[in-house]
Amino acid sequence: MEYTLAIDGAPETIPGGTGVLLLHPSTGETDRIDTDFLSTDTDNLLAVSTRTSAREVEQKLEYYEVDEDRATILDTISIERGYTRRASENLRYVASPDDWEGIVDEVETFLESHDGKLRISFDSLTELIYYADEDRAERAVEEILDLLATHDAVGLFHLAKGVHDEATVDRFRDLFDGVVELAEDDTTTADF
Repeated sequence: MEYTLAIDGAPETIPGGTGVLLLHPSTGETDRIDTDFLSTDTDNLLAVSTRTSAREVEQKLEYYEVDEDRATILDTISIERGYTRRASENLRYVASPDDWEGIVDEVETFLESHDGKLRISFDSLTELIYYADEDRAERAVEEILDLLATHDAVGLFHLAKGVHDEATVDRFRDLFDGVVELAEDDTTTADF
């Protein structure tokens, strides 16, 4: 299955099973890239958030006019922060951002319970590394990439390059089929 990729400088389409790393400045505006990725050529989408609450993800999807009926949100921070939460069919929770196994399980559940063209956004690997450490974050990414391949889905994974040393960025860059870099001036370059 081919997926349209609406990112400047990137290929027009990517095959199912492709994982894309979005390297961005820590202050970079990634919402437009993220929501364009999620809303283009998609039947169902999963927004995994280790950075913001489900409510903030909902607001972002609404602001950028992403079809929320097709969206499932995985919130990894609200329980730990003590926010009010109610799980539903389209709103899932894990206990904390360091629960990488719970995150992988929820991704697998989403992929197994939805049909058609499936996209996942993971915002952000930076927080996963911070909470779970590099080794566990790498293992989570590897398992999610395997799930994408199994289910012919695609994923976009955020990483704030200014926050990590070069060795860490390279370690995660090597896991992905494609890398999109967002510059401070909001221009993008891609390597696939």
